[in-house]
Amino acid sequence: MSSSTSHATLRYTTMRLGIFVGCLVVVGLLTHFGVIPSGIGDSNPIWVVLVALVVSAPLSYVLLRNQRAAMSEQVVQGVSRAKERLAANQSQEDGTQPAQAQSQAPSQAEPGTGSA
Repeated sequence: MSSSTSHATLRYTTMRLGIFVGCLVVVGLLTHFGVIPSGIGDSNPIWVVLVALVVSAPLSYVLLRNQRAAMSEQVVQGVSRAKERLAANQSQEDGTQPAQAQSQAPSQAEPGTGSA
């Protein structure tokens, strides 16, 4: 992965984490002041985290649309470059293969030559 791809991924991940932490603080305050239920029994921390996850997911989807598209484009470009390098490496290996292929070719009978 190139540095620009990892930079875009790190930026997107950091922004997404920031949205989650913001939602976590807001949900925590809302449960503390009784605006939303605080869960059942001792489940308050789990409840707050789950509600924050549910709230932050659609917010991230909407608010980070541009960053996600840019990151996706960079990932696609990185994959394309990797495929090009792989194809170049394979063609380089194929350049050494013809000598071996030619040494094997005479031992194989061609169709229609009458060999049985």
